[in-house]
Amino acid sequence: QLMESGGGLVQPGGSLRLSCTPSGGFFSVYAMGWYRQAPGKQRELVATITLTDVTNYADSVKGRFSISRDDAENAVYLQMNALKPEDTAVYYCNFASTTGGYWGQGTQVTVSS
Repeated sequence: QLMESGGGLVQPGGSLRLSCTPSGGFFSVYAMGWYRQAPGKQRELVATITLTDVTNYADSVKGRFSISRDDAENAVYLQMNALKPEDTAVYYCNFASTTGGYWGQGTQVTVSS
């Protein structure tokens, strides 16, 4: 129901923009976010944004990543700049609602020269 796109292979210092769009209707969503999971590690928060555009970032991505949303498309985006090899992971989109959390299938981001 949540479709991520925009992942891929990029060199260190490069940029990528991830997109997440719903394929169906979601109700009572109060926040959207991006999480990531690297091999052998737990899934971790990258960034979140509320319906009032309050944002929160992991310390490791502050100043490099920017989360935004589009009301008309009910979509959420993650602009990633100055990418580092340690950013390599599967990135997941999340919609948080009063009825539960919804996850996308994930998109692979690989930062390597």
